[in-house]
Amino acid sequence: MNLYEAIRLRYSCRKFTDKPIEKEKLDRILEAARLAPSAKNLQDWRFIVVTDERLRNKTAAAANNQTFIARAAAIIVGCSVSDYVMRCGQPVSGIDLAIAMEHIALAATAESLATCWIGSFDPGRIRSLLGIPENVSVVELMPVGYPAGGGSHSKRNAIGTFVCYERWRF
Repeated sequence: MNLYEAIRLRYSCRKFTDKPIEKEKLDRILEAARLAPSAKNLQDWRFIVVTDERLRNKTAAAANNQTFIARAAAIIVGCSVSDYVMRCGQPVSGIDLAIAMEHIALAATAESLATCWIGSFDPGRIRSLLGIPENVSVVELMPVGYPAGGGSHSKRNAIGTFVCYERWRF
């Protein structure tokens, strides 16, 4: 599968089968994250891969009881260990992690797996559940697994609604 095909096929999956993910596939997905760019090459991301069913259920409970999360074979918890702020005023933690997580999402799609970005969770509960230190930012959760049934893509805006050239023309 080429990159553009993976981009077109990726969607937010909320129905997963109980089939485990092969270690080789999971390794390739995590390697995609390792290769992601980061500000000042800090590589500030850290990932906890939760495959234990009991922990997946507790993680889903800490994500506002979004039970579909626990049905995925794995939940990747994306964290950042950096408090660096770029000259433009933006903290790198969320940006670097988002880039690496999207590498994960696209690599998962290329492996015939599905993902969903989860930003609705209690960081304190996740931190406590998984032993994450207080100085580490818990940024994102991403269930990964084999999709159960066909998913649907959300309607996308036309390019002209969010792109202009040379000057702001919106």
